[in-house]
Amino acid sequence: MALVPCQVLRAAILLSYCSILCNYKAIDMPAHQTYGGSWKFLTFIDLVIQAVFFGICVLTDLSSLLTKGNDSQEQERQLKKLISLRDWMMAVLAFPVGVFVVTMFWSIYIYDRELVYPKLLDNFIPAWLNHGMHTTVLPFVLIEMRTTHHQYPSRSCGLAAVCTFAVGYILWVCWIHHVTGVWVYPLLEHLSPGVKVIFFAAVTVIINIFYLVGEVLNNYIWDTQK
Repeated sequence: MALVPCQVLRAAILLSYCSILCNYKAIDMPAHQTYGGSWKFLTFIDLVIQAVFFGICVLTDLSSLLTKGNDSQEQERQLKKLISLRDWMMAVLAFPVGVFVVTMFWSIYIYDRELVYPKLLDNFIPAWLNHGMHTTVLPFVLIEMRTTHHQYPSRSCGLAAVCTFAVGYILWVCWIHHVTGVWVYPLLEHLSPGVKVIFFAAVTVIINIFYLVGEVLNNYIWDTQK
């Protein structure tokens, strides 16, 4: 795909995430007023990750255009730093977290929506916004992977970073329960302490698997093995 269409596409995706975030924050939901606010939900954290990631993509595109034909080594170094940050975010956060949110949400939703997205939320969140938070994330990140080659970090460093994020969020969820006595997700209310440990471990493994899937898919698309 040509450079200019890619730039326009990334800018459009960034604007869509900004719109989704603004509309979501404008909703007057009781959950937003409790401890942790919107930041206790992985969906919201993922939206912020995606918006920041595509913001960096747009900034990288603009910097690339501005430095094109410029012999300044300093600008070249700054551009390489931006590209490295963009690639790291894609590998460690945007792809694995985005794919995890979409697959886990819809898997549990199909089984029993009350465990993850109670019907009560339909009174606050319109269907288009729900899909903006839980559906379009996947095609957007796949489009980015298809249009731009991303340099993945070493597998050990990448997996360590993904594990750190997963464990950090799990600890955050447990802390919220410690403070409020309420689990962020209704699903956790139905699990015994032992099963919760197994569930959290499984979640960590799954998000690491999605990291590996992203690495393999990136290599396959761009044929980096050859």
